[in-house]
Amino acid sequence: MGKVILVDEQDVSIGTMEKMEAHAKGILHRAFSVFIFNSKGEMLLQQRALTKYHSGGLWTNSCCSHPHPGEDTLQAATRRLKEEMGFTTPIKKIFDFVYQVPFENGLTEHEFDHVFVGYYDGKIEPDKSEVCNFVYEPMQKIRKRMADHPEFFTVWFHIAFPKMLNWYNSNR
Repeated sequence: MGKVILVDEQDVSIGTMEKMEAHAKGILHRAFSVFIFNSKGEMLLQQRALTKYHSGGLWTNSCCSHPHPGEDTLQAATRRLKEEMGFTTPIKKIFDFVYQVPFENGLTEHEFDHVFVGYYDGKIEPDKSEVCNFVYEPMQKIRKRMADHPEFFTVWFHIAFPKMLNWYNSNR
């Protein structure tokens, strides 16, 4: 599965570890989340493949993953967007946050999450081993769906979405 970059609370690299070991031990590591909007201001959501090691079938932001050791986080986010969703578009970092959430399968997400945003209106061809569905939706519809059915969304999306909504409302 590869290694992740272990970090401290200031995102300073302190080593590497196999991804599943880091998740099993709940050790803080670097991650990223990409949020893509279309020209109508709708957010691109993906539904994670059912075979993912956690949160399979849940809806979340456009793309998320971990940079490889030695890889720049922006480059990793750009690479992963192409791998997961089948397109590239310019993205920029807008904020970061740290979260820690245990899962029922014994794994723990403990991530220093770098959040990127971009805009795209073209063709989307997701990797079916990563993504089983996708949709562009208005922010208010997403907020309502999350309130009505929180169980349909990933835990990190529940944390990141309100921050993204604040950013979006301030930067339109």
